[in-house]
Amino acid sequence: MSFLTFKNITKRFPGVLALDRVSFEVEHASCHALIGENGAGKSTLGRILAGVYTADEGEIHLDGKLIHPANPLVARRLGIAIVHQELAFCPNLSVAENLCLGDLPNRAGWLDRAQMRGRARAMLRKIEADIDVDEPIGELSTGQEQVVQIAAAVGTDAQVIVMDEPTSSLSSHESEHLFHLLAHLKERGITVIYVSHRMEEIFQLCDAVTVLRDGRRVATEKIAATNPDRVVQQMIGREVIGHTPKHLSLSPGDEVLRVENLSSPGKFKNVSFTLRAGEALGFAGLVGAGRSEVAQAIFGLDEAATGKIFVRGEELPPGSVTAALAAGIGLLPEDRKRLGLVLSMNCRENTSLATLDRLTRLGFVRRLEEQSLVQHYADLLRVKTPSLDAVIAGLSGGNQQKIALAKWLARECDILIVDEPTRGIDVGAKAEIHQLLDELVCQGIALLVISSELPEIMNLSRRILVMREQEIAGELERKEFSQANLLRLMAGVEVNPS
Repeated sequence: MSFLTFKNITKRFPGVLALDRVSFEVEHASCHALIGENGAGKSTLGRILAGVYTADEGEIHLDGKLIHPANPLVARRLGIAIVHQELAFCPNLSVAENLCLGDLPNRAGWLDRAQMRGRARAMLRKIEADIDVDEPIGELSTGQEQVVQIAAAVGTDAQVIVMDEPTSSLSSHESEHLFHLLAHLKERGITVIYVSHRMEEIFQLCDAVTVLRDGRRVATEKIAATNPDRVVQQMIGREVIGHTPKHLSLSPGDEVLRVENLSSPGKFKNVSFTLRAGEALGFAGLVGAGRSEVAQAIFGLDEAATGKIFVRGEELPPGSVTAALAAGIGLLPEDRKRLGLVLSMNCRENTSLATLDRLTRLGFVRRLEEQSLVQHYADLLRVKTPSLDAVIAGLSGGNQQKIALAKWLARECDILIVDEPTRGIDVGAKAEIHQLLDELVCQGIALLVISSELPEIMNLSRRILVMREQEIAGELERKEFSQANLLRLMAGVEVNPS
């Protein structure tokens, strides 16, 4: 029985027709997937339902009634909540303050902090999350922020929840916890719109799937009546061929990076490893294990870090991004919004940002050279944008990620650290980026890969270091790779011999 109906939904942005007369129905208490390539319109449709955007044309019916979610507050009163792909919190406020921001409890006109904390703890308990409600949001990991955002949506007692790439920042363990929670939401009669690029999640969790391509609905089918290959063909109109890394057939070169006893109070301790030219080294671990923090320290972002970092035998001064850049180190960060991009700048400016020292003469940027460089990498990564001068904040999350990666490709780093390199990227683009990273390693780049997707990190890496409780728990050679072995190390359980 249809519970939620979209009729001829159309949405235009400057230079882009994001949605073109999209119509389909969603059953009550079901999990309905929205899937498509970056820029297909999935997130836009979810945000229209949640009141973030307003449709230019079309109608939405909820439980037989025509609704007009003109803004998020109206949508919330209609029983609709959203878990954004891009985290939307006030980083200087606490977890409790963020969770209660739309309805702060008061007593005689004064904020009732005890009631606020109690309400926030109750919201977190609903999803069995163990997070300190007094912790500032800005101090949490991206994965923990995602968990808080899910608690905020569930805590509103919504009847419809839009989840936009909810596992993009979660570890496999946290993702399994979310899947368990989704089953309970459906049992309670809640309808979930599940936006994701992860095919295995969709076929594990969802009852039906709607495929979008270039802003149009291509198909709506029951999960039982389709299969992953069919959905991929509908998404991108072409076959995606699996890619086995070519760098595995080559021998790594000389050591280019050595880390000795790297530590940072409260973040990680006694981390030591080496990385050679033409080698891809994976970093796995649960969210909060310290993987991203180690990457940031290597890049010079942690002034409190101690230990030694050597690049081609030369020790780097601690806490210096300038020294790291000069040594040929690049970092694609996990949080592209806060650390990877300048949202007020356009695509061209963001792509050339790390290369300005090579593109300037007497303080002026050589525009033709910059344009040529940026266009090359935009074409290489198939970035969908009205123009290279379009403000990057207006692009889809996946296309923003491509620009964040293009910035470091343009820099031509000798050592490239990529933290969640395909977060929010569709299956076709993911295969292309995997192939591109493999080609870079074949050319002699030393690659350090951090990923919460175990299949991704196993596919890309020659060997994997596993972090647990802010320390290195073990190392796996490629012949030992399996999700079971990785999960055992993450959980502190002995690995089965190969």
